[in-house]
Amino acid sequence: MSIQTTDPNTNTLIKTFEQMTDNALEEAVAAAADTFGHWRKTSFTQRKYLMHKVASLMREKKDMLARLITLEMGKLISQAEAEIDLSANIIDYYAENGEKFLSDKHLAPEYGKAFIRYMPLGVVFAVEPWNFPFYQVARFAGPNIIAGNTILIKHASIVPQCAIAIEELFTEAGAPKGLYTNLLISGKRASALVGDQRIKGVSLTGSEAAGASLAGEAGRNLKKSVLELGGNDAFIVLEDANIEKAVEWAMVGRINNNGQCCVASKRFIVVEAVADEFLVKFTQKMASLKVGDPMDKTTELGPLCNEEAAVLLADQVTRSVAAGAKIILGGSRLKRPGAFMEPTILTNLKPGMAAYHEELFGPVASFYRVKDEQAAIDLANDSPFGLGGSVFTSDIERGKNVADQIDTGMVFINHPTWTQADLPFGGTKRSGYGRELSELGIHEFVNKKLIRVSELSDPF
Repeated sequence: MSIQTTDPNTNTLIKTFEQMTDNALEEAVAAAADTFGHWRKTSFTQRKYLMHKVASLMREKKDMLARLITLEMGKLISQAEAEIDLSANIIDYYAENGEKFLSDKHLAPEYGKAFIRYMPLGVVFAVEPWNFPFYQVARFAGPNIIAGNTILIKHASIVPQCAIAIEELFTEAGAPKGLYTNLLISGKRASALVGDQRIKGVSLTGSEAAGASLAGEAGRNLKKSVLELGGNDAFIVLEDANIEKAVEWAMVGRINNNGQCCVASKRFIVVEAVADEFLVKFTQKMASLKVGDPMDKTTELGPLCNEEAAVLLADQVTRSVAAGAKIILGGSRLKRPGAFMEPTILTNLKPGMAAYHEELFGPVASFYRVKDEQAAIDLANDSPFGLGGSVFTSDIERGKNVADQIDTGMVFINHPTWTQADLPFGGTKRSGYGRELSELGIHEFVNKKLIRVSELSDPF
């Protein structure tokens, strides 16, 4: 894929970028490895100062950075501004808590004394997606730089200006060359880079195919990897739920980021007793969305990230309908310039249909009515993905019991799957492995070194 900025609101090509040469790439990796040699020896106070400065600059430049996000991938401008705030909060969170998270853990062995000391690994490499250009980087860079690692980032090819802007924030904050490096390279070159022995760990957020490729290279080279891949989150509504609130949150869960979240609510599973009420109100809300220019603060639904994504989503709907799915609302591309798709609701979905098994990345909701709670749980688990999910009920203990039975990395009760700095994020099954954010996120790319102290009189 070419590295370029294309405005998805009009499908207008704005700017193209040349890939790094092989020599430039070699220099970047060498600088990261060299910088690790002294960055690992810096104090937490020094690291904390730098990262707070990065977060401060991010907030200071929020308007400009948010407009870059909206220009390159179509996020509503208000949500782009919120992403900048969230990203800065994540960086500050690790600056404030990193030292505590990485403090020695004292053990109580039968003989001698022992503790775990958390040491940085070295150069770590991440491949990041377009849908949250700053947030995805913040949740990788924040913990790893505080931990003492240096990082290389290969960002999505459709958000090059966002990628460059992030590196410029680190430079302006005073980061040494090689601490944070943006790589303008292709996915193929990124996979090949995993084999470089100077790189000690790799992370990817993206598609199953990209994750399998990167993890395969990591495995062949005996390197730690973390993957956050697709999702097909269930949004379960039980008969005792507050339907008005459930519908409000259903809209947020499905339409946030124009429907392009890995943890978006995609499968709406509603028990028979309240299915009709939920569907009528949900359909009304979806039908009333104001679609338009994402730079306009009154717009409620913008374009998909690019024309390719819109074509794919429309094809998934077409294939599902051809196999017997029923369209409740929408179902087609909007007749206007840009990568737009109508707000859509599908029902009568069965195994074997595209919309049943595949992730629908955009404003398309799959609606299922089920007999009871157990049928809802069974359907929620009938997916190759296992990222997040949500349960709506007035009985919190009942919600917890349902959450226990859902095979995902995250379950939210009375709220769609969401993210914040102090909550771990990650999945099971084909949604990947490992965790980002919270204390768990900072422990992914550190060496948990055992240090044991023995007296000469100890028997072992």
